[in-house]
Amino acid sequence: MNVVIGHELGGRYQIISYLGGGGFGKTFVAEDKHLPGNHRCVVKQLKSQATDPSSLQTARRLFATEAQVLYRLGIHEQIPQLFAYFEESEEFYLVQELIEGHNLSQEFILGEPWAEERVISLLQDILEILEFVHQQNVIHRDVNPHNLIRRKADGKLVLIDFGAVKQITTTMITGSPASFTIAIGTPGYQPSEQANGKPKLSSDVYAVGMIGIQAITGLLPNQLLTDSETGEISWREQASVSVEFANILDKMVRYDFRDRYHSATEALQALKDLKQSTSATLVVAPPQLPLTSAPLTKVTKYRAILYKSLIVVSLIGMAATAAVSLVHMINASNATELYKQGKTLSDLKRYDEALTIYQKALQLKPDYAEAWIGKGKTLYQLKRYQAALEANDKAIQINPELLAAWLDRGNTLNNLQRYEEALTSFNKALQIQLNHAEAWKGRGNSLTYLQRYQEAIASYDKAIEFQPDFQEAWYSRGRALHNLQRYEEAIASYNKAVELKSDDSSAWYNQGNSLINLKRYQEAIAAYDKAVQFQPDYYQAWYSRGNVLLNLQRYEDAVESFKKVTKLQPGDSQAWYNRGWALHQLRRYEQAIASYDQALQLKRNNYQAWYNRGNSLYNLQRYQEAIASYNRATRYKPDHYESWYSRGNALFNLKRYQDAIAAYEKAVRYKPDYREAVDARNRAQSQLDDQKLSFSPKKAELKPPQN
Repeated sequence: MNVVIGHELGGRYQIISYLGGGGFGKTFVAEDKHLPGNHRCVVKQLKSQATDPSSLQTARRLFATEAQVLYRLGIHEQIPQLFAYFEESEEFYLVQELIEGHNLSQEFILGEPWAEERVISLLQDILEILEFVHQQNVIHRDVNPHNLIRRKADGKLVLIDFGAVKQITTTMITGSPASFTIAIGTPGYQPSEQANGKPKLSSDVYAVGMIGIQAITGLLPNQLLTDSETGEISWREQASVSVEFANILDKMVRYDFRDRYHSATEALQALKDLKQSTSATLVVAPPQLPLTSAPLTKVTKYRAILYKSLIVVSLIGMAATAAVSLVHMINASNATELYKQGKTLSDLKRYDEALTIYQKALQLKPDYAEAWIGKGKTLYQLKRYQAALEANDKAIQINPELLAAWLDRGNTLNNLQRYEEALTSFNKALQIQLNHAEAWKGRGNSLTYLQRYQEAIASYDKAIEFQPDFQEAWYSRGRALHNLQRYEEAIASYNKAVELKSDDSSAWYNQGNSLINLKRYQEAIAAYDKAVQFQPDYYQAWYSRGNVLLNLQRYEDAVESFKKVTKLQPGDSQAWYNRGWALHQLRRYEQAIASYDQALQLKRNNYQAWYNRGNSLYNLQRYQEAIASYNRATRYKPDHYESWYSRGNALFNLKRYQDAIAAYEKAVRYKPDYREAVDARNRAQSQLDDQKLSFSPKKAELKPPQN
């Protein structure tokens, strides 16, 4: 069939524009005439040259099977939903969600490589989608920049154009099941085993790795050289990249699939591990003066000193008058002076500059333990925890009795989530100085992370014994007590923490959380108010405050709290949902629907949001749209009996009594004692029998969101 603009397919999808096509078929944008609001979707026409009955029957079976796979995958919010599939005039069609946005290839500019951190973030985004795909035991088979859409609504990547669809069409074009060995994929992103028609999960990993190499080099895959003997890609010399990340990319694109990460999950974990173990940046030493056997004159000696000093000045960026510069040049050659400068810069939070100075001091005096400690503290502030740990260890190697080094090592290990090792470090610090409050507090933190709360409290008590005004220890003690559900004691600890530091937003916030568990809601609101007073952008406090206000049925105030959350964190789906629910209680149904829509853009499979959206539409008497929302709710949670009941109510109001009965029966199936649904079904049956309207079913009641 020659599909043209204006053509209507399946009795409901009117073609409005042509998107593109190729050997596998054509793709169009269409409007679904069965839904309100000119709902747009993508229609894919799959070409078929097979006309004999046997081949068509095979194609139908494959089409139905693969469509079920696409439907299952569409539950993920970053994979297009499959709305429908059908056959018309012996041709096959898929109807999918339209993703507004641009494809990833438009973000790549030839000759302009991306920074390493940006590439790592991109690969994580792609692999998180692929992880879900691989968990369904599905291979995409055509991961490439053109099949990754940057969604306009939220900036997230969406993976489109699954190879499963193309596999259907290869059979339909030739009419032969043997065509399953036809290679599917895009040159440059397709590994050898896939080119031979034998794709693996690791074939998708290869494609993602090639996208990463393209981003880090600024080159297309066909511009990269391949080793003729090994088949491996040669790319490192074209990129500025750390050895650790380069090793991960190399493993992703190994020629032999057995040498790659076996699935997206494995590759994703490697990237996560990399983020926790960033290597220290090496600082290149300044060039040395040429050696000479001739004796130096006074002038020559002076010039040599001046030359060395100028090198140091260039590293630390100091420029002043000639006389002052000369003083600094000479002083900078001394490691102790450099250490002091580094400490000053660190105190000023100029951490990158401080790191450079500490490194220079260590070049002059490699066994300078205090400089290693200073370097470690600076790296810690830069959140380069693995490098900080290496600096701590170096200081300890030089002097095993350095308390500060063991203390810093413990704090660093806590941030690396290596809590048992951290505990050992704090214990060593306490062997050196038993009454060190900071070491007891750090030890308590390690025990808290290990969920050994009782021991943690004992450590915090020790810290407070040696330093009664140790505010952080009081605060941490409160958190451990909260985790033991000893809320009254937790509140007492938080009270002491805010007594010592009245503007500690975290202490106020956590005090509010403990008060909620005691159902002291008014006091909890007062605590959250304090938290946002001192930290206006504390969105967690605004969120918790909103939930308490919902419980108190102060819906107007709750709306304002959630409005703050969504302004600070536009990507918080639950906040949009809760805001919608509060607006519904205020009978501001249009605004409630708008909030639910925002929630669903961020988390498409939130059945509760679809259900409550349907309820708002129901109250506006927009029954057809309400039914569409209830349908989505039951798609994501088939046993949600309230959605089936409410769907029945909407159908009843449209006088579609037979459909209403079917919906009520679903509700009763999932909740046999659902009296309202049983009564509604009986009345709908009565209406069907005599076609007399005598019942207006009860509107579905909403349930408040969980705290």
